[in-house]
Amino acid sequence: MALTHASSGQVINVRPLGSGLPDTKTTALFKSEDLSVLRFVLAAGQQLPAHQMPGEITIHCLEGCLEVTCDGTPKTLHAGEMLFLARQTVHAVKALQAASALVTIALKQ
Repeated sequence: MALTHASSGQVINVRPLGSGLPDTKTTALFKSEDLSVLRFVLAAGQQLPAHQMPGEITIHCLEGCLEVTCDGTPKTLHAGEMLFLARQTVHAVKALQAASALVTIALKQ
């Protein structure tokens, strides 16, 4: 089944999920030639192993608490905080609490 992405000019709800957080999965919101945006959802303790992306990334914690390890240094993101990662930055993500985040990935270098 193909993912439905937002179209140009469409309003996208990225408010905190609140009580719906445990039942929500990570969702791609849109992808263009230059940019990909997704709502990333992790249960407490869940993690993504270390990886890197060719483009720049922002991680904006919408709710909960995330630990993002960048080049071996852990950074804690609370709701309302954002982290910028330069291209090719090795990073891992762990949910210290159930969390959702808005992740933006630049696809063009």
